[in-house]
Amino acid sequence: MSNSSVSVAPTGFARFGLNDALLRGIRAAGFENPRPIQVETIPACLDGRNVLGLAQTGTGKTAAFALPLLHRLLKGGAKGPRALILAPTRELATQIAAEMQALARFTRLKVVTIYGGTSMRRQADELRRNPAVVVGCPGRVLDLLQQRVLRLGAVETLVLDEADHMFDMGFLPDIRKILKGLPTSRQNLLFSATMPKEIRHLANDLLTDPHVAELIDRAPASTIDHALVLVAETRKRALLEHVLTGGDCDSAIVFTRTKYRAKRLAEQLTRAGHRAVGLQGNMSQGQRDRAMSGFRTRRYDILVATDIAARGIDVSNVAYVINFDVPSTPEAYTHRIGRTGRAEREGVACTFVTGRDHGWLRATERMIGTPIPRRQVEGFEAEPEKPEARKASRGKGRGGPQRQSRPQSNGRGRGRRRSG
Repeated sequence: MSNSSVSVAPTGFARFGLNDALLRGIRAAGFENPRPIQVETIPACLDGRNVLGLAQTGTGKTAAFALPLLHRLLKGGAKGPRALILAPTRELATQIAAEMQALARFTRLKVVTIYGGTSMRRQADELRRNPAVVVGCPGRVLDLLQQRVLRLGAVETLVLDEADHMFDMGFLPDIRKILKGLPTSRQNLLFSATMPKEIRHLANDLLTDPHVAELIDRAPASTIDHALVLVAETRKRALLEHVLTGGDCDSAIVFTRTKYRAKRLAEQLTRAGHRAVGLQGNMSQGQRDRAMSGFRTRRYDILVATDIAARGIDVSNVAYVINFDVPSTPEAYTHRIGRTGRAEREGVACTFVTGRDHGWLRATERMIGTPIPRRQVEGFEAEPEKPEARKASRGKGRGGPQRQSRPQSNGRGRGRRRSG
């Protein structure tokens, strides 16, 4: 009897045929199996195709473009930046660069970040060392490009991450100017959590025959137990204290609508004995970096932020997201609460809703396609809902208020991965 060998198809990230040094970096980063957006986009990226990747925040989009990009760079090529990644905020640019450096830790590829609020001279010095990858915000990238400090003639791949947010922040004119400084023959990768019509127009102009991976679900991730808490405006601060002192709220991001309110609320929480820090646009880059670093390392348990932190910021094991003020748009709701329940871990999100927030509420429930559960906290009287808001709350038996001592999670533990 002759022995026959059976070939076994590679599993995990090995299925993509990535460079061995990258596979070592993947294992060291703790990644085991690729997530859906990665499975859907990595092969096309490796083939050099243009890609449009649409998926919820917290679903692994950074690795989806970083791994194939790094793999192609390891094959060698011209000196100078060979990949340009544009992101809407400094925090997101820093996070992207950190993840890429972690994945490339066993290679010699150099990643540089450039954004406003820090020394342009220092960034210019780093660019003169010919990094393989530049990650930056459009404003500073354009400044350095126009000063001829940043040269993009060798760029082979352009990535636009959180493209919808870049449009929200008014970066589209800068992006179009940057595009004129890039080689016409290049790979374009566009990743976003939502696709408003303006970004759809940009995608149509930028992407020729793209591979489209559309995994968008407008509803919040199933790992997030989210609900509305109806409360009078004057009782918000007391309700916040009530939630934060709950036994399962060991870390939280609290969102406010204005920079002033974020600063003031962070100061109030600190005076009340909480380890809280603010994050808002009036802070210097050093202050913002220290705030994020302190929250990541648990020096602070509470981050009080404006929407500057609602996109792309990945902090592990955030137990609660609390919308002290409702977001300015329905789309921002899923981005905000997506700061918890990330990477298949579970979390809780609660939104404080007052009598003047019903327009936002109706629009948000239309967007996600389902009523948001209401919860009433004992001792905190809610302002009466308008008739149309009560109508919006009905549906599938989930619309009625529930009386509970505090906004409860559904019993699911924080920081544990879902089985299966």
